[in-house]
Parts: sequence; C-alpha cells; structure tokens
Amino acid sequence: MTKEKYSKEFLLEIYQKMVLIRQFEERVKFLFLEGVMPGTIHQCQGQEATAVGVCTALKKDDIITSTHRPHGHAIAKGVSVQSMMDELFGKLTGCCKGKGGSMHLGDLEKGMIPAIAIVGGNLPLAAGAALAFKMREEKRIAVSFIGDGATNEGIFHETLNMAALWQLPVVFVIENNLYGASTHVNLTIRTDKISERASIYKIPGITIDGNDVLEVYEASKEVAERARNGQGPTLLELVTYRITGHSRRDPCLYQPAQERAEAKKNEPIGRFGKYLVDNLYASHQQLEEIENNIEKELDVVVEAAKSAAEPKPEDALSDMFAE
Repeated sequence: MTKEKYSKEFLLEIYQKMVLIRQFEERVKFLFLEGVMPGTIHQCQGQEATAVGVCTALKKDDIITSTHRPHGHAIAKGVSVQSMMDELFGKLTGCCKGKGGSMHLGDLEKGMIPAIAIVGGNLPLAAGAALAFKMREEKRIAVSFIGDGATNEGIFHETLNMAALWQLPVVFVIENNLYGASTHVNLTIRTDKISERASIYKIPGITIDGNDVLEVYEASKEVAERARNGQGPTLLELVTYRITGHSRRDPCLYQPAQERAEAKKNEPIGRFGKYLVDNLYASHQQLEEIENNIEKELDVVVEAAKSAAEPKPEDALSDMFAE
C-alpha cells in the first residue's frame, strides 16, 4: 500500500480521523432522519480517505476550500467537531455562528474557508488565496476540493487557466465518486481520466486510487511541496465512491447493485483497518476501542449541541459588511 515507513502512532491517527468522519456522518444522518436537526445535508461516507489523505499532507497555515459536501474536509483540517455539530443545529456557538449550516461551514483559524455549495464555486477562492500567498512571498498553499461534476463548469477551466498562467501555489483535488448527483461520470465526460484535462493548461494531472489513504497522502505531499516551492498548480484526481445518497432523501437507486456491493468491499476504513491488522500496527481490539471512544465522544458532542445557546433575532444583523 505504501512505499514509506510510518510510525504506529501516525497510522492510528489517520485511522482515527477517518473513523471520526464516518461516525460523525452516521450520527448526523440519524439526527436528520429523526427530525431533530434542521436543514439538509450532503454526506461523504466512503470518501474519508480523500479528505484525510490530503489534509494530513498540509501544514497548519495552508488553507482549503470545500463544496456542498464539506464535513469530512472540515474534520480532516482540524475544525472542532463540537463547533461543527453546534453549527448543524444552528446554534450561536457553531463554527459559523449558526449562519452557515451544513453546506457553508468552516473555520478560518483552522485553515478552512467556509464551504461553498455552488458547484465549482470554491475554485476561484483557492486561486485567490494562492495568489495572495505568492504576492506576500509566503510558503503557504491552497487546496480546492471539487467533485467530478465541477470539472464541467466554466469556472473550473477559467480558474485552471489563470492558476497555470500565474504559476499559483494551489492544488485542485477532484473527488471523483463517479456520480454528479445521480448522473454517472461516463455520461458527462469523454476522457478516460479527468486529470487529462490538466494537459490543456500544461500543468501536471494525476489520477490515483482515492480509497487508499496512504497513496492519497503520499501523492498530496508531493504535489503540495511542488506548489510550495514555486512550481505551480497540480490537478489531482482521487477516484472514490459515495456509499451514501447525494443528499439525505436519496435512496441511490441509480447505483447498480453490483457496483455498490463492490464499492462497499473497497471502502477506505475497512480496507485501511485490514492493512493495520495484517501488518501488526494494531489489533482488532485496538481498532474497536478507537471506534467505541469516538461513539462516546459524539454522545457528549450531540447533547452539548442540543443545549447550546440559540441565536437571537438581532444576531442576523451582525457580521454584515457593506461599502
């Protein structure tokens, strides 16, 4: 799975982060189904390796931008799970003071610009941040997470063209989960690999297994350093699969049963857990303890979020800016 040698602590931390994302998403799913939580959600079960692999390769002051499916990215970048849960409940203590909700959460102090639900909408923000880093001569980079569907948006091509021309320190990460909502990628894109589109702008394009968290980490570390050292942007395609609905009311009937079954066998957490056990980094019992501890942590987080302070009507007038 990996060319490098890692410590047991490092590998277990990666596993813990992926399990935290999965269990956070599962807990949130049931809170919505029970009618306890307001709004709507787009979840990332099955895509945990992309978020954790990429963000583990970043430095604390690097920034990311995200999509309508941002929970995994936020957790992987270090946004507080408590502040995220508070945000989903619309509480004043949320990471965006209850004003962002699921599709617009983030925390600038943790290096995550609040997510943008418009498909492809976060691309120019990442490029803009990268331009600022370059102009200030800061050794920082920006990462834009997008889905396969965003690569058909005009803003994708406009942003890649500008980033390539100006050699910006930015990495464009495509989480290719094979579906744009319910439409298979083969019906929308003619290239065998979406990363081939990078050749138009004469920047590197790489496609790898997005369910292999260590492969994602190693590739991300390489392209991040490339950007940090003034060698410009990279288009990194991570092939993965969404084993949950596009949104909370989606039963996934468009996904063939055999395809879905194979995807569940190849999902990143079970796969990485097997790697850890087979290579004697952990026992099944140790992995179960990690999972159980996270479940207990989320019990506390949910109860705290339910009882957190509600925003007042006048809070709608704060954080407003006009010239």
